[in-house]
Order: sequence, then structure tokens, then C-alpha cells
Amino acid sequence: MKIVAMVGSNRQDSYNMKLTRFLQKRYTNKVEIEILPIDQLPFYNQDEEFNPPTIVKEIKDKILLSDGILIATPEYNGSISGMLKNALDWFSRVDQVMVKKPVMIVGASMGAMGTIRAQMQLRQILNAPGIGALTLPGNEVFIGSIQNKMDEQGNLTDEPTIEFVDSVIDNFVDWTEKTKVFS
Repeated sequence: MKIVAMVGSNRQDSYNMKLTRFLQKRYTNKVEIEILPIDQLPFYNQDEEFNPPTIVKEIKDKILLSDGILIATPEYNGSISGMLKNALDWFSRVDQVMVKKPVMIVGASMGAMGTIRAQMQLRQILNAPGIGALTLPGNEVFIGSIQNKMDEQGNLTDEPTIEFVDSVIDNFVDWTEKTKVFS
């Protein structure tokens, strides 16, 4: 199964990028996860949407050919990052490559609540008519106090968190297989 990932942080030491890379390594026997370079996208410009820059076309093609999408979102001021919103704006226009794509959302932060507010907002955005992505209800990953649950190499070390993420990945893989009949 081919999954593409969007990480909403371009910080060099981003916990959400580390989490995505951990998922990429841990679940190689279940899914192939390719991290998309959304940090390289130019600002969305409606004047260019019918003839977008090459990077936009390349990423849209990868999304279109994928079985599903993983989004790792940080929480900035109770919201998703501008970088992630910019990517979603590009992908929601013209050929709307996210429509009916299964999406799994994860998020990690140093705060106790994880990225709950950002993920709630992200679910609203993913439900917008131009995006129309499919998110599995109840399959949420909010990792709070990530600095205490991850080692210096970016590996999750907290067993209850790892076990929970294992179950969420299994749910997502199973659900993504089932949604193929709707696409």
C-alpha cells in the first residue's frame, strides 16, 4: 500500500517529521510512506492554478497515485501551520486530487494536549468541498509531551503510545483497503 505524507512543519528538529519518519520505518511491512516536499511549494496563487509550477504538478500526481494520505500536523496558535494550509489550498483546486482519498492525521507536541485543536480544524478543512477527503472517525493520534516519549534518534520509546499507534495504523490500513471500492 502506497501512502504519501504531508508534514506541516519545516523546523529542522520537528517532532512531527520525526514521528513521520518513525512511522515510515516501523511499518515498512504494511505501508510504503513517501514524505512529500510541501515545504517547497510556492504560495498558492489562483492566477496560476490552471498552469501551476512543476512542483505542484509533481506532488499532485503522487497524491493521485497513492492509496492514502498521512498528515502530521503541529499546532501553531491553536491551528494548523500556514505551510500545511498552503499545500491543501493547492491540492483542492482544479483537479482536486484529495477527493475521496483516505487520510490519517497524527500530531505531536510538547504540550499535554498534543495537537487536538489543530486536528479538529484540519478535519473541517478536509471536509471542504474542494478537498472531500475521507477521515476515519475515532482514529486519532494526539501525542502530548512528545519530548518525554521520543529518543534523540526520533524513535518513539513510550510503549503505551507505540501500542496505540500500532492499532491506529492497523485500522487505517484496513479502512483504506475497504475504501478502494468507493474510489
